[in-house]
Amino acid sequence: MRDMQKTIIAVLGASVVLGCGGDGARSDGSESGATGISSFTFSDTGSASASMSGDGDGDGDHGDGDGDPGSADGGPPKFDTSVIPDSGTSCGGGGANDFEFSYLWAANSQQGTISKIDTKTVTEVGRYIVRPDSAGSPSRTSVSLSGHVAVANRNGGVTKVYADQQFCQESNGTPGIQTSNSAAYLPWGQDECIAWHKPMAYASQRPVAWGLGQFNQGTCQYEDEELWTAGTNQNGVIDIYVLDGDDGTTKEMISVPTGGNGLSNDGNGITYGIYGGAVDGNGDFWGSQLGGNARIIRVNRADMTWQTWAAPAGPWWYGMTVDADGMVWLCSATVGRFDPQTQTWATAQAGGSSGCMADASDNGLLWMASGSGIVGVNRDTLQVEKNWNTGGSYGISIDFEGYVWAVAFGNNAHKVDPDTGQFTTYGGLVGAYTYSDMTGYALSNVGIPNG
Repeated sequence: MRDMQKTIIAVLGASVVLGCGGDGARSDGSESGATGISSFTFSDTGSASASMSGDGDGDGDHGDGDGDPGSADGGPPKFDTSVIPDSGTSCGGGGANDFEFSYLWAANSQQGTISKIDTKTVTEVGRYIVRPDSAGSPSRTSVSLSGHVAVANRNGGVTKVYADQQFCQESNGTPGIQTSNSAAYLPWGQDECIAWHKPMAYASQRPVAWGLGQFNQGTCQYEDEELWTAGTNQNGVIDIYVLDGDDGTTKEMISVPTGGNGLSNDGNGITYGIYGGAVDGNGDFWGSQLGGNARIIRVNRADMTWQTWAAPAGPWWYGMTVDADGMVWLCSATVGRFDPQTQTWATAQAGGSSGCMADASDNGLLWMASGSGIVGVNRDTLQVEKNWNTGGSYGISIDFEGYVWAVAFGNNAHKVDPDTGQFTTYGGLVGAYTYSDMTGYALSNVGIPNG
């Protein structure tokens, strides 16, 4: 499976994601910076077959277990993208502007921070406060084609963080660049890799999703990147924004009514608004709502017109993604697939629970969190093909080596081999509640440079 990942980064198609889940202040009470690494191997039925040692590749050593030539596991190579995808252009040759595209960004909702996790080493290499009062309850994160992250605070406000220190700018009056490089974070206003924060006064602000931007062949960088978000004050409308990715200013905003032909009043009388969001290959925004009477919405970027569709009745929908074929998925114990061309749904019982994300490779599965593990669903037949126990899962993402990541409630994030179920755990998060395109893998499959 992972030998296909090299083409994923520069393949034509679309796979943009937001896996979503139920809200609320949940935490396992773990302490900041408590780091734990453990590895297990499970069969399809979830039976354990390895001890608490090694690096996760089952060979008992402490290498990276990635199957690279010369590694002890001798498996097939796992490809990674160490630069911004260049699709055969003259860019990406190791210049000064290249940097590793190998991070997962997890929201520590209880702490008001986000963590930057190296997906190769499964270690935390940065942590950042994302609202001045640390009380934003961050959840959804999204990674742009430039590699930088944005996070929405459920209590209002959006923040962008630079992924690499070369982009950070002097702002705190102390010579040099001050920024976090571990699970320890700096006070608000001291970390110079915080690109910008946009205060937004909403009772519920869930989704955040980067758009594509424009690729400049001369500079080998993406420009004019845009960011989608949405918020509501439970007042009969949901505001949908397009923000300028460089400074967070508002470029466009529309207000969509709830009730009638608009969006639903969801969440057992609590209007969370739009719950999950993603951008498709056309640059249009898709949003989903929580609950059994949920609707989905598409906003056309060209003119900001919108259209809604009712979700299938019955399930309490949580997760949402758009796959490489342009299909829109809703995820819970049931999986629902919406075809925008025919405007029809197909559903099946899948044993999931919340977040989901689609593998963009040929025959790639839809991966769903199941609460205790991950479930791989055939995107054509809707049949379950994989069922791995990871000891916890809520949000789902995929990294650039093809591993599936499951972020659980509490303090754990699990890096899972989709072929074997073998996984490695990072245990240093705090009140984690995160899902969405946490790595940038999804957006990279629609953001192919021109030329």
